[in-house]
Amino acid sequence: MPETALNRLSSTGEIWRTRIADIASKFLRYGLVGIVANGIGYGTYLVITATGLEPKLAMSLLYLLGAGIGFLGNRAWTFRDRGRVWPALWRYGAVHGVGYVTNFMLLFIFVDRLGYPHQFVQAAAILIVALVLFICFNLFVFRAPKAEADA
Repeated sequence: MPETALNRLSSTGEIWRTRIADIASKFLRYGLVGIVANGIGYGTYLVITATGLEPKLAMSLLYLLGAGIGFLGNRAWTFRDRGRVWPALWRYGAVHGVGYVTNFMLLFIFVDRLGYPHQFVQAAAILIVALVLFICFNLFVFRAPKAEADA
């Protein structure tokens, strides 16, 4: 029986539904890992900045802690990555380098230059950076190995 255009369209629709469901599932798990990692980090940030530590220094010190917790949770649970650890860790570090610079610049511009309260800027920065990181993690850091992706 020849494949009709309707069958091809139905098959394509199913592929997209599967992909969207997979991304939505990853995003939900990513959000849960992020709530834990960023909740701990943001709570600590508020405490140490209340004691007088400069906001950008506090964020810098805590960024590594959050990234470390995130790598473990995201690799094992969110993206269920079974590839080699070191290449993923290098890519993760590179992506987080971009995230760190973005976070730093948001604090610099909106707190130091424009005078907004650092507590609100940092909360917004967490959300902005998290979305960018999810996209990069999904497409670049925890991608399926080439042979697996082609199968």
